[in-house]
Amino acid sequence: MESETIISKQFYTGSNSADVQISPSIFKINNNSTKKHIERPKSAFGFMILAGTFLLLLTGAFFVFQFQPDFDQLHLERLNSTGGIIFLAVTVALFLFKGGMFLYNLYLYFKYKPIESVSDELLPTCTVIVPAYNEGKLVYETLMSLAESDFPAHKLELLAIDDGSKDDTWYWIQQAKIKLGDRVSIFQQPQNKGKRHALYRGFNLGKGEVFVTVDSDSIVKKDTLRNLVSPFVVDEKCGAVAGNVQVLNNEKAILPKMLNVSFVMSFEFMRSAESSLGSVLCTPGALAAYRRNAVFACLPEWIDQTFMGQPSDIGEDRAMTNMILKQGHHVLFQRNAYVLTNVPEDYKGLYKMFIRWGRSNVRENIMMAKYVWKDFRKESKVGARLLFTEQSIRIIMTYPFFIFMFYFIATHPLLFISSALLGILIVSSFSVLFYAKRYSFTEAFWAYSYSVFYTFGLFWIAPYSIITAHKRGWLTRG
Repeated sequence: MESETIISKQFYTGSNSADVQISPSIFKINNNSTKKHIERPKSAFGFMILAGTFLLLLTGAFFVFQFQPDFDQLHLERLNSTGGIIFLAVTVALFLFKGGMFLYNLYLYFKYKPIESVSDELLPTCTVIVPAYNEGKLVYETLMSLAESDFPAHKLELLAIDDGSKDDTWYWIQQAKIKLGDRVSIFQQPQNKGKRHALYRGFNLGKGEVFVTVDSDSIVKKDTLRNLVSPFVVDEKCGAVAGNVQVLNNEKAILPKMLNVSFVMSFEFMRSAESSLGSVLCTPGALAAYRRNAVFACLPEWIDQTFMGQPSDIGEDRAMTNMILKQGHHVLFQRNAYVLTNVPEDYKGLYKMFIRWGRSNVRENIMMAKYVWKDFRKESKVGARLLFTEQSIRIIMTYPFFIFMFYFIATHPLLFISSALLGILIVSSFSVLFYAKRYSFTEAFWAYSYSVFYTFGLFWIAPYSIITAHKRGWLTRG
């Protein structure tokens, strides 16, 4: 906890000079560009993980070369059967579509530029809502970082809402109130009703033209808020904005190190591409902003949302994004609006988080299907439809791929393992190069370890999430 406090304080109290340094993870953030160069100490265990990953991937590549006659024989057997030809045709079609989408996203990424902060006079009034449940002292650090924001005080309203916590969260919210006085208003739910209901209370209490939601285990940079809300001034069609989420606790365990690289790809590459289309599919709970009238246009539907007859108590961020897109608004991403957030440090916590995300993805893709092929916005809808199609194909092909994978393992285990490792080496190299260019060369190699870990340790998440999409429960709240 102490190390997190040190990191967070140095993160949000940096000066307005060109470079802001944060220790022990030394961030150098140049205000003229969003590039950060990260230097982190390596542990012996971490080095062993990276070395083992390289050895494993190179071994896989070697065995693909050694087993080339077996791969050729397998290919001929498929070509000599109707089922094999159909499988090959489907595989080639999917490969071409995925390859085309990758090139399209790459083009959109280079086209993307974050919107620069507008002047204090043009900034809209802003209500920041921080829902908290069993976060302890972290909620205090979150509120302190928000209070230190470079944002006109008379235009900023902070609301902290304790969602019936069972630990000392309410105590730390009260301590923040003592420290900040009238700058923050605090509220306590009579019982735990879930994050969606805590946010709903904040939406109804807030007076700002823009609502910002921040998770209670997240720390923002001084200029994050002004960068986050500036698109609402520049683009009158903007209904929501996603922040740039990175990992706070990546010095504490191996999984957060891996996830930090994954988050950079998810946000700085994919959401940059989606933002170029005005169609970011999910504004993250860790940091997101919404235009007031867009929220209230869908608030009754959002709070009463159900799935298969059950109240929706997960995926509130994706649901809100979906409903705002449906109204015809643009949803954008601000790469220059940084937030550091905590992620699970063990396998159990991680797979529970991914299951929740997977279930939400299935639910909201079904919802999106109801409007994405209609005339939901005046300008081009092709990009949004392509993004939807890509996600839908991924969901639809989950079980066919799952069945094929187990058949391949049962019939040709060595061919499967070696080809999977070579595929990881090839595909993940883009993530490595992307992270190395944006941040740190040495840290980038965690992309390989994460891909190996996900392929062999979390492959079951997608099929399990689909078949259990109807289930309720946050899973990681305890």
